[in-house]
Amino acid sequence: MKKQSITILSIAAALISAAAGCSKKMPTLSLLVWEGYADPLFVRPFEESHHCKITAAYMGTSDELVAKLRGGSASNYDVISPSSDVVTSIAVAGLAAPLDLSKLPSYSQLSARLRDAPLVRVNGKVYGVPFVWGPNPLLYDTTYFKTPPDSWSVLWDPSLKGKISVWDDLSTICLAAQVLGYDKPDPSHLYNLTDQELENVKKKLIELKANIRKVWATGGELTNLFENHEIVAGMGWPLMTNNLRKVGFPIGETIPKENTTGWIDHLMITSASENKELATDFLEYMTEAKTQKLVADVTGYDPANPQSSQFMSDDQKKSLHLDHVDEYMTHIYFWQQYPRRDKYNEIWNEVKAAQ
Repeated sequence: MKKQSITILSIAAALISAAAGCSKKMPTLSLLVWEGYADPLFVRPFEESHHCKITAAYMGTSDELVAKLRGGSASNYDVISPSSDVVTSIAVAGLAAPLDLSKLPSYSQLSARLRDAPLVRVNGKVYGVPFVWGPNPLLYDTTYFKTPPDSWSVLWDPSLKGKISVWDDLSTICLAAQVLGYDKPDPSHLYNLTDQELENVKKKLIELKANIRKVWATGGELTNLFENHEIVAGMGWPLMTNNLRKVGFPIGETIPKENTTGWIDHLMITSASENKELATDFLEYMTEAKTQKLVADVTGYDPANPQSSQFMSDDQKKSLHLDHVDEYMTHIYFWQQYPRRDKYNEIWNEVKAAQ
């Protein structure tokens, strides 16, 4: 009888243990990132190796990201991908957690030009890792433009009435400011225009409205506008170029003679995250050379880890301008903080509301 009781107790304990194992929830890592940064091609291997689930929400602008973090939603996300115009303010506001670089061995491989920028360094601590970078190029339908357009001013061409699209972002203000020459001689002035210059930009953009078919908020929107032949040109991202080429659309991409704005996207861990160890592993994985190559495959963006080029074909390296990266960067005015961001948003909203 005693032996039978022990056996019954052993079976019961085993059942309880199995039930406890089944009830243990799989950890979930929640992302708030730009489109293309949670693609299954590179996210799924991390989920499998770390026995976790990754969920992603996408932002359309830097302002949207900051609003969500400041609005009390920070606890909903573990990892974010802010661009170079807001990373410093996010770190200073305490919305991101400082990183333990000893747990990020790939950090030392990242481009020194990107890694050593003071954008994410506050009081001696590092709050983010550079992830990818790229321009906001002029995209155009090559069946419409037999010769590639060489200036942003083409968007104002009266023959393009109702045939262009621009981004619902402050980058469009910078675009008009470039056409007006306000980036000369100092490109950083784009991010600190005077009141009169902003008024002139507003007037210039209101003149453009007759040509605008739609102001796009997501990359998918702009892709659809091209695919449906509703537009023939607009400001976009290399991600849209990549996606349109995959479906055989005749899309062209160029940086006009005025140059263009661009961004350095970083990965940061929110201070409210309850999964900081898993999030740290994710940052390490996403900055490893092999992963960076996969990210470039999906997005067409330039990797922060130069060692990723060893896994690329010569054609891919050429398409990413990695064969002349320093010269290529001179044509990109990387986003900076806007000291008067509220004023810029006010001007942009007035443009959108104008009849």
